[in-house]
Amino acid sequence: MSLHRQLQQRAAEARPIRVGLIGAGKFGSMYLAQIPRTPGVHLVAVADLSPEAACRNLARVGWDPQRVQAASIATALRDGNTHVGDDWLALVRHPAIDIVVECTGHPIAAVDHCLEAFAAGKHVVNVTVEADAFCGPLLARRAADAGVLYSLAFGDQPALICDLVDWARTCGFPVVAAGRGHKWLPHFSQSTPDTVWQHYGLTPEQAARGGLNPKMFNSFLDGSKPSIECTAVANATGLEVPSTGLLYPPASVEDIPFVTRPRSEGGVLERKGMVEVISSLETDGRAIPYDIRMGVWVTVEGETEYVRNCFEEYKAHTDPSGRYFTLYKRWHLIGLEVGYSVASLALRREPTGVAQCWNADVVATAKRDLQVGEVLDGEGGYTVWGRLTPAAASLQRGGLPLGLAHDVRVVRPVKQGQSLSWEDVAMDTGTRAYALRREMEALFGAGAS
Repeated sequence: MSLHRQLQQRAAEARPIRVGLIGAGKFGSMYLAQIPRTPGVHLVAVADLSPEAACRNLARVGWDPQRVQAASIATALRDGNTHVGDDWLALVRHPAIDIVVECTGHPIAAVDHCLEAFAAGKHVVNVTVEADAFCGPLLARRAADAGVLYSLAFGDQPALICDLVDWARTCGFPVVAAGRGHKWLPHFSQSTPDTVWQHYGLTPEQAARGGLNPKMFNSFLDGSKPSIECTAVANATGLEVPSTGLLYPPASVEDIPFVTRPRSEGGVLERKGMVEVISSLETDGRAIPYDIRMGVWVTVEGETEYVRNCFEEYKAHTDPSGRYFTLYKRWHLIGLEVGYSVASLALRREPTGVAQCWNADVVATAKRDLQVGEVLDGEGGYTVWGRLTPAAASLQRGGLPLGLAHDVRVVRPVKQGQSLSWEDVAMDTGTRAYALRREMEALFGAGAS
């Protein structure tokens, strides 16, 4: 039975999936916009640092104010309404909630939220992929140990890429490469919140009018977010990562099967079976027509003459050899699609992407020369960006995960372009996120190396 049919059945039986949402910002608001239009789902509670802002976002996306209340979760459950407050612990520990959607975007807090949800017997859809990037394999193990499910969020590009990879392998195709698109030129890695809008083609005034967050947007532009997302994909699918980081080959949709071949066959890959990101800009900055900037893709191989003939007969667009074919989605709808993950966990008990190994890491890398005493400001900021790195190489060098490069002080000089290590900073070792990462290094290190 389809997920939608099962949701309709749950609605008819007055037995909805009961959801708790932590974080009602932009991504969370997009999910909130779809919940009233989805049968068989009851948003029992929202926890946010600013309940007032969360209520404003609920109203902005069309929620009936009568359905939103500050009373207890139990009261909201009884009345079929939604509690809004700031107590995330009460949310994850409430016995009525089936699934927690972690949507804060704060990686250190997200680890706490996930671990507490597992301990309370809740499935988790983790939108905060930054946390998955530095400790996702151990989060997945902790969930399994607790008898619950942990999943990446559909609508975000990593889960969509995982879906394409799963499609390919289930159909018997070897995956040659998979990834997403991006607007990229090499100097973007040095972009800061002060320069982000000129690269996007917006004025600071236009950005302010739209309420756009320059640090968040800059995390995409400077390559941090693509590296984070490719890390999540590699760890969930077992695909490998480029030894020196993402290459960002420029290509139109039609050219993806041409460039995502091994170098020995005229492409850019070190070998078959890798993640990569396609740039929507030529190296001279010219925009590429029919780009994949907002989409995802997978390149597969037709191993036999018969399969390659099928590609030709059905007009599948391949590389010139006819061996490599790319399937793609040109767009993703971000938070509007999260409900698919919620339904998949609750009804099929299937994650929409979950770490299976530790193949990849994203390491904090200096945007400029860093001096002793400076404080790192994490992804999208003024000090560091994230470089995709094989996990074995990161482990050997003691690489500092980008997700933990927030509010930590530099203790020795770091040159521009140099990846930071644990020894370069004074870490706060008291967080659960730090402890989980170090435990993961000990547990998975032998496999990664």
